[in-house]
Amino acid sequence: MERERHSVVRIPVLSSRTHLLLLTAWAVLWFLVVEPSGGFSWHYLRTGGELIYNGSSGDGGLNLYARHPELQMGPISFLVAGLFNPFPAEVGQVLAEAFMSALGLIVLVLAGRSAARHFLGTGTNHQRLRRRVLIAGLAFIPMWIEVSVRFAHLDDVLALFFTALAVRYLTRCNAAATGICMALALDSKPTALAFLPLLLALPKERWLRAGLWCAGLVAVAWLPFFVMDVHSFAAAKFTIPNSPASALRWLGGNTPETPDWARPAQAALGLALGSIAVWRGRWAAVVLLGANARILLDPSVYTYYTASVLLGTLLWDVCGQRRLVPLWSWLALVTLYGSVFVVPDDATRGLIRLAFVAVSTAYVLLAPVRDRRDRNSHRSVDRVEGEPVEGPWGPMWDPGRTRPWSH
Repeated sequence: MERERHSVVRIPVLSSRTHLLLLTAWAVLWFLVVEPSGGFSWHYLRTGGELIYNGSSGDGGLNLYARHPELQMGPISFLVAGLFNPFPAEVGQVLAEAFMSALGLIVLVLAGRSAARHFLGTGTNHQRLRRRVLIAGLAFIPMWIEVSVRFAHLDDVLALFFTALAVRYLTRCNAAATGICMALALDSKPTALAFLPLLLALPKERWLRAGLWCAGLVAVAWLPFFVMDVHSFAAAKFTIPNSPASALRWLGGNTPETPDWARPAQAALGLALGSIAVWRGRWAAVVLLGANARILLDPSVYTYYTASVLLGTLLWDVCGQRRLVPLWSWLALVTLYGSVFVVPDDATRGLIRLAFVAVSTAYVLLAPVRDRRDRNSHRSVDRVEGEPVEGPWGPMWDPGRTRPWSH
């Protein structure tokens, strides 16, 4: 009887290779389904990529934002987009979409390894963690394909990728690299400002180092445009239509276009919520809270916005929770993406967005979180570079050794 009972509850072991192959196949499937109708916004990136490299033109180079305030992407995004311009337009677009889709798989790997290091010393079962990343990844990938292929928003893709990379370095307690990655995220998309509280999750003695690296690289990327032409500030005042389905409508933002207070309030709310999360010892919720601030106060309701939320729920589900089923990733997918197809009324969809933000924000900030780490309980991150760790994606290399650490 005992042998029979054990045979019933046994779960097959997934190797890291099988795990990654399953997610890759899932991503390829979604890519093939979406790509024929993809590239909705790629022309903005292609145009910006041409202009930023065309320094001899009055419309390009450092005059880019002054002459084209509708181009709301960061300079890093245009520099990367320009790398695809030598190809014929259609070929370059497909190559860019494939590149952005691949970054989504790398984000999943980064999230898994970040979680493994964060839970170092807690007796975490890496098979269980691997399954958690797999289940969360199945929800994450459709929304990543939405932003990377259907809309081809390279700026959002790069901002989220560099944020995930910053989390990876954060869990290694590498202040300089964390600051550099957050700067690259901001240089790709200004809305990444809401993720900056991640820097506060470092030990206090490393805040200055991380902050200087971040501020310095942001200045290097953005200041030349404003020094060259003060009219570059026009890009910050660019407005878009206020959708009837936005959560903003439920908060009194009923103007036809972006209210003057919406963008500053969005940044302030994201920074405040993220800072509170770190103070509460829940740094893994920073990205989700920053994304929540965006969908709460943004006048538009493009489905690719949900990719930011899904990165936030991915990090929360694998780094902030210990349950096997990543509840919030699937809840976000069904609530924010599924409602677009099954709820016809604009106002109701806006209410659903508002409800998701309210419930998820309250949960990650207030609900009890089980954490078996006893040491340094008031410090969110206290790892050092030389610590050995095994991730859910296979052995992770220790810089001081010549062999990977094994199970």
